[in-house]
Amino acid sequence: MVTVAGCSGSHGGARAQGDDLDISRLLEATTYSTVLKAPLDTNSSNPGDGTVLHPKTPQPVYERPGGPPIARLPVTQLNSPAWMPVIASRAGWHQVLLPSRPNGATGWVAANDSLQVAYTPYVIKVGLSDRRLILLKSGRQVGSWKVAVGTAATPTPVGRTFLLSSLKGSKTGPSPLILPVGAHSQARDTIGGGPGTVALHGWRDRSVFGRASTHGSVAVPKKALKALSVVPLGSLVLISK
Repeated sequence: MVTVAGCSGSHGGARAQGDDLDISRLLEATTYSTVLKAPLDTNSSNPGDGTVLHPKTPQPVYERPGGPPIARLPVTQLNSPAWMPVIASRAGWHQVLLPSRPNGATGWVAANDSLQVAYTPYVIKVGLSDRRLILLKSGRQVGSWKVAVGTAATPTPVGRTFLLSSLKGSKTGPSPLILPVGAHSQARDTIGGGPGTVALHGWRDRSVFGRASTHGSVAVPKKALKALSVVPLGSLVLISK
């Protein structure tokens, strides 16, 4: 993963968490959970500034700065280090996208020395109508490919999400690499035995590219998958109609 890392260095946010908060009792914000009180992303087309963060220890997530806790961030997501994109910041606080349902769920994390802050130059854009994935680095297009997207019955969800994990595919599977994102199918509760998590992945049959043929995930050509393999976790994925 290519990032430029550093620590937040702020203790003010840590005090705001409250010394008596038992975060083990909070719902863990993962791709398997639903954070009902999470505020929704209101700027879903914004490419952000590339800031991402990683909790080195489990962190409470708040509905708003100084507000009630609604969940906790784990250190890992799907066996990968947990990196979330920062979509807003204010004194002592970071607002991040969550990997949980509902799609577009967000939460606020208090800045403290247990957060590793980094930068990613990459943004991934997926256009559903033209069935195309565009990879940007530092605002410049570095790749564009026709892809397969969800069908009318199982559409790929639109909005702002992020690369959640990097998983090695099975030798007999359709893709050597699977890149789950922090969004879920709104038509199915489960995909492939999982919680309906949408992913970017390869596909052996090249005839699918340019078609609406998946259960909601985005199938990409071999060259696209290779390019995506170096994109840091936490990088934004903008899916539009």
